[in-house]
Amino acid sequence: MKDKVRKGGGRNQVKTDAINAPAGDDAVDIKQDEGTAFPVKIQGAGVETFELQVNAFWLVQDAVMALLSRNEVCPRSNMSLALAGTTLDPLAELQSLKGLKAGALIRLVEEPYTFHSARHHLARVVELLRASGPHDALREGRSPSVLETLTHTPDSSLPNGKSLKRSLSNTKGESANQDGAPPDYLLPGSSERPLMALLPHSSQPEAPSYLKDMSLSCWHPPPGHRKLQGDFMYITVVTIEGRHCDITSCPKGFFLNRSTEDIFDPRPAQSSPVCHCLTDLLCHISPTFKQAFSTLKNRPQQPSIEAMPTPYHTLCWLGPPCASRAHKNTFSRLGVDDHAAAQAPDWNEELQAARDLPQGSLDERLQRDKTLLQVNSAFVRTVMQGAETVVDGFVEPVNGNPEDPAFLWSGLFMTQGATSSVFGGERGRRAVQRLELKAIQAYSDLEGLQGLHTLPTAIVDYRGVRLSAQGLAPGFESSEQDEKDSPASRGLLYGVNAGPQESPHRRRLLSLLAHAAKSLSIQRHVVVAPKGHKVPLFTSVDAQGLLGADGRFYLLDVFRSFPADANFCPEGETQSQTVNGDEESSKSCKENDEERDGNGKEGWPENYQGVSGLPKSFPHGLCRLRPELVQAFTQHKHCQFTQRVKEKMEENGGFEECATACDSRATDAVRAACRDVGSVSDIIFEMRFNPNVFSPGIRFPPTESASTNLQEKLLREAAAFIIMHQIPAFLQYCLHSNEAPMDGASLKQALHQRGINLRYLGHVVKAIGQSEHKERLRHIMRSTISEIFIRSARRVFNHFLQGVDVPSLSAAVAHFLGCLLVHHFMPAPVGEDAKKKSRRRGRGAGASESTPWSMLTGSELWNLVCQDAAETYGISDSLGSGPNHLVEHYGLQKISLLREFCLKTGVQLRLKDYILDNHNKAPMSPDDVLNIFPVVKHVNMPTVDASRAYRAAQISIEKGLLDKAHEQLKEAAYLYGRVCDDMDLDACYCNSMLAKVAFLQGKAAEARSVQLKSVVISERLLGFDHPNTIQQYALLGVYAYAGGETTLAQKCLLRARLLMLTVHGEDHPYTATLDSCLGLVLTEDQTGQFLKNALKLNTSFFGPTDLHTALSHHLLAQWMCSKGDYRSAMTHEKESLSAFTSLFGEDHSQTRCSKEFLGTITKQAVKVERTLRQAGSDSAEQAVECLTPTSDTILEQMVLVTGIRRITRSDRFQEYKQKHLERKAAAAKELGFKLPIWPVNSHLVGKEEKISDKESESGNGGIEAEKKDNETQQQQPQEDTSAERGAGALANGHSAEPAEQRKHEEKTDGEADREVTDAGVQAGNEGGVLSASGMKNGELNRDMDTIPSPSALTSKLTWADVVSKSSTGTGSKAVNGVDSVTANGAAEE
Repeated sequence: MKDKVRKGGGRNQVKTDAINAPAGDDAVDIKQDEGTAFPVKIQGAGVETFELQVNAFWLVQDAVMALLSRNEVCPRSNMSLALAGTTLDPLAELQSLKGLKAGALIRLVEEPYTFHSARHHLARVVELLRASGPHDALREGRSPSVLETLTHTPDSSLPNGKSLKRSLSNTKGESANQDGAPPDYLLPGSSERPLMALLPHSSQPEAPSYLKDMSLSCWHPPPGHRKLQGDFMYITVVTIEGRHCDITSCPKGFFLNRSTEDIFDPRPAQSSPVCHCLTDLLCHISPTFKQAFSTLKNRPQQPSIEAMPTPYHTLCWLGPPCASRAHKNTFSRLGVDDHAAAQAPDWNEELQAARDLPQGSLDERLQRDKTLLQVNSAFVRTVMQGAETVVDGFVEPVNGNPEDPAFLWSGLFMTQGATSSVFGGERGRRAVQRLELKAIQAYSDLEGLQGLHTLPTAIVDYRGVRLSAQGLAPGFESSEQDEKDSPASRGLLYGVNAGPQESPHRRRLLSLLAHAAKSLSIQRHVVVAPKGHKVPLFTSVDAQGLLGADGRFYLLDVFRSFPADANFCPEGETQSQTVNGDEESSKSCKENDEERDGNGKEGWPENYQGVSGLPKSFPHGLCRLRPELVQAFTQHKHCQFTQRVKEKMEENGGFEECATACDSRATDAVRAACRDVGSVSDIIFEMRFNPNVFSPGIRFPPTESASTNLQEKLLREAAAFIIMHQIPAFLQYCLHSNEAPMDGASLKQALHQRGINLRYLGHVVKAIGQSEHKERLRHIMRSTISEIFIRSARRVFNHFLQGVDVPSLSAAVAHFLGCLLVHHFMPAPVGEDAKKKSRRRGRGAGASESTPWSMLTGSELWNLVCQDAAETYGISDSLGSGPNHLVEHYGLQKISLLREFCLKTGVQLRLKDYILDNHNKAPMSPDDVLNIFPVVKHVNMPTVDASRAYRAAQISIEKGLLDKAHEQLKEAAYLYGRVCDDMDLDACYCNSMLAKVAFLQGKAAEARSVQLKSVVISERLLGFDHPNTIQQYALLGVYAYAGGETTLAQKCLLRARLLMLTVHGEDHPYTATLDSCLGLVLTEDQTGQFLKNALKLNTSFFGPTDLHTALSHHLLAQWMCSKGDYRSAMTHEKESLSAFTSLFGEDHSQTRCSKEFLGTITKQAVKVERTLRQAGSDSAEQAVECLTPTSDTILEQMVLVTGIRRITRSDRFQEYKQKHLERKAAAAKELGFKLPIWPVNSHLVGKEEKISDKESESGNGGIEAEKKDNETQQQQPQEDTSAERGAGALANGHSAEPAEQRKHEEKTDGEADREVTDAGVQAGNEGGVLSASGMKNGELNRDMDTIPSPSALTSKLTWADVVSKSSTGTGSKAVNGVDSVTANGAAEE
């Protein structure tokens, strides 16, 4: 595995050049790199000559790594390359080597071994011979890729050309799908949720036996005199034939010695060769090994996307059905699995050295990003191992404090952190660790700030204990001799305790902190130190700036870097926190506070406390605002600022006069607006926040009173902004999106993206309960209640595990889950079972009856969970009296709750079907609890250049420039491959978007190939059952159907539905999307069930007049026509026509299309009725066949249902553009002169779009945008309402919405210009959240002020326009390159 980890940096891009080849105007270097790829011939080291594709930018060592992964070379190691008899420098670039060209012959040279390289070679041999079984990933707790079990057709291949065909298993679902009919548990209305169908539980043929045993010899280690002669190791091998052999490892390789079990004779055996590779020697010794190894070498090479190790561990909550290995570990006594290094790594030095790498060229930046990712990945893996080692008791603490033990292990400093009554005990300690990590992430993400460093940090939860792990600091402690020196020489340069000092180092550090404070919106302020002197700060009061022994500046203790959340700072505490220390000032402040108490504190909305119940106390005292909220609130205030400036200018003679006059009216307006909105500057808009306001124990000097009062007001406004704007905006988004959160992870992402902390989950529940759309938001209520319940249960579980001894862990976890999920579960059956098992094993009575954890009952646990939920989230009655209340009132599934609990706590269960409703029997036994894995939170390393190219592609997409976007996405995918070998979440989203754009350009094969990669990445990085994986499977189903692979499309969609049922259940809007697609691709009688269920769900969630519902009516009418039921088809098409009429009016093309289809149905019904009377039923059957939709029609409808078509353009951008032209003409009319422009009307807007699209060669997508623009602009009045409704779901809630823009027709020409520019930028930000692509998860990795989902923004227009396209006689090439067809399914006559 080591060599796999080192083999990074996109060096395997040779296999995926066709997909990942970059392009674009800003990618000159990349184009050159791509153009210099060439093949070379490899020869020597006992392997047959073969060809290897290399890139000129590779280093020699990268070529070596690529070679060692080839089947022809593996498991050889310790090799070098030689060209024309000269050994090549491993760090030299291939393009710098003279004589290296296409077809050149490069020789593999066997290098002498060292002890370390010999052990590494042995590890490679063991890794190859172990032949990972199908459940090894599950056994290690890693999320597997299940896609290979679906794509078993010969033409199913990943982009590298390697087939996914394997010896596949037949899961419960797949075996039922072989005959074309989905299994019963996947049909609508089924309540069965089989876990056995989620993962392949096939029995692949066991790996062949190569050896009976291989271990270190009893004569190992070599004695001194043999070490001097070069002996490294002695290995004993027992072959399948039963022969016992002793092998010596030496610098030249491996040879057979003469030792036996009783006699030590290290001399080489007669006729024994010295082989550089151990497997060559084993083939010489054992014919059976030679035959089995030859089969192993000739096996199909595993696709790189599946073989590449993931940078971080992704937990799989289900383990293999068989807990124990099916075969013994033959190599366990070789010692190659021991990772204890002779010298612990210096993680801090490795990370900082990677950060200090040059960034001048693109290659240097990519190498830096790659190195940072590798270091951080290795650090996180070590943290996981360290947490298990420490908590399991294998490491002794290095300090004598039992309350806060500290541990040193493998270069890590691990501690739980000290509890503090100020912060809130155990809850406060965990909050400190979490906030410290978030702040380190914020400082790490700052661009252009290279001189300020933070220590490598991660937090890990394991067995109920949270540990904070850091790399060792580089010598901050002072010696006794240094105590006499100045504080600067001892390292502490900045902080409350640093004392007054002056030095060049301090000035440099202060400049770095000032730069960081500006980027993080932190206000410079002054506090009173404990010794009474004033200290100016650019950070929170706890932060310390130090000069390390390595000469770098380090910032520590930054956990209070974000502003305080005033909603959870009770008024009594805030009054005491903001006093300045002088008694008179304290009295005056209190008097002022008392005067304001009648009307509420300044900054709170009117009657805010009565409506929201805030502010109130929280279990810990470290409630902080998220950086996303700070950004959204800042933009909201900027919107207010621009409006105030405009109002002030209008009061003083008008905007034009103030702007052109030479007096101070414009400046006065800006100053007044700055004061009104709370800007920290009087001359420009600037929002900064003091992180120490509302913090207990902080004193400010009298000179800071005005600034402190302003900060308190701003923080109250920001806190109220969450309740009054962000939560309603989130619910508004959920109302109109079919991709609303499905589980706890997606709910957390959606809330965090809007800056809403999870402590507001209770307020989300309250807002849904008070909403008039409560029934339409029931899926959000369900997910929110589930998240509250599981988070409270996890806190109880953490405390519960502290009273459990290690031998009882499995039994205790099983008992806890029984109490949690089974109504009125009693512990007696657990005790009896344990007692019986103990007697059977001959151990006497078990200890479970007498231990405190075994006496826990379901009612007691439920009371503890409800108490925690009431304290944390402010809800008491919502959880009811037991788990059955959640099932009955909210529709929660116990299997979904079990999944959420395991993912959050690291518990892994055996893959089996659990019965969670039996009161008299425990739902799971101790043997069903396979393991508890550490859950790690760590800093994410950015890929700057790839992310920049990805954002540029999104902007191009919103402009309809699909050709340009396609090239930019290929460039971004290439850069992601260079840095992280595609094992990155952003790479997953980028590839998904690339597949979508390629599909819209008619490149269905490329879309399918790239989407296969996206599915595998999502399964391995996010989880096999993550919501994003569900969406990626649905898209793959569309692309597979476009390529004629109907069976694969059915399997992908059924797989997505199976995961959807397990994760959330059937009652979700996205289930309607999957059911619509299944109704289109299935050919059996179940088609009608899926379409009817989709209609029921869409009607329930979106209402009878929404486009989702209208399209469902239309699809159902189409299906009924194919079955001959014209009466029902007419009923559904009438509903569809009614919806289109209410949305677009009588004259809209979609309404006319629906009306024509209704007429066709009516005529066909009359014809069939007449034929039945005259000629019988046979002719009627023929008449029905002519209305069966074609495959092209079905594909078009799937594209509409999944939202792929909405990628072509941004309607909001076109609306802004049209309004810009209208306002420009109005401004010219007011000023009394004519502008040399065309008359403003919708047709000319369409012509301009045509011109711009032709000039930019936007491809088919651009053509579609032109046609839709011509149609939609004519129906602008009817569509304003739907566009306004969709635009109401802004994530930040502060930029002007289209509805608001239309209300202010008096805006001037200059403002209109700025609005169009802003619209273009904002439209670009929308590109990452396109529906059905999983992009709503991806937008967390970009700017947080993006729009959550344009589903509602664009669906009202694009669906209708594409549906109606060919009914009006105008046709273009469709997304798959075939002629457009009507979405109603009627054949064109």
